[in-house]
Amino acid sequence: MQIQSTRFGQIELDPSDILLMPHGLIGFETCRHWVLLSNPQNEDVAWLQSVGSPGIAIPVVSPRRFDTDYRVQIPRRELSLLHLRSDDQVFVLAVVSKNGHALTMNLKSPILMNATRQVAVQVVCSDDRPLSVPIGLSSQAKMLRAA
Repeated sequence: MQIQSTRFGQIELDPSDILLMPHGLIGFETCRHWVLLSNPQNEDVAWLQSVGSPGIAIPVVSPRRFDTDYRVQIPRRELSLLHLRSDDQVFVLAVVSKNGHALTMNLKSPILMNATRQVAVQVVCSDDRPLSVPIGLSSQAKMLRAA
C-alpha cells in the first residue's frame, strides 16, 4: 500500500502497519489512521504520519528517554480502547513542539500505543504533569528545521 506525505513523499507501507486511533489526537480528532515512521537523521524522534491527510505529520519521542522516572497516571477506563492483554507490547509517546528556539514534549497528554494490536489513544494524565517540558535532542538543530 502507498500513501502520500508532504513531508516524506510517497511512502510504501504494509496495511498491518496502520495504527488506529479511535478518537484521533487532540486537535486532529478526524485523523484516525496513522503510521509511525522512524527518523533516520535522529533516532530520538519518530513521526506520526496521518494516512488520510498528507500534510499532517507529528514528531513524537519516548518521554522516558528524557525523563527516566516518567510514569503515566490515568483512570483505568481510559485503557479500555487499547484492548490490553498481559503479553501486549505497549509504548508511551510524547508529542514534540517547537517553543521559540527550544523543543518541548507534552507530558500531560501522552499517546499510549498497543503495538501488538496497532491501536493507540491520547490520554490526559490525572496527576499534575506539565504540558511543555524542554528537551535536548542529539540533533536538535536538524529537528528544529524539521518540526
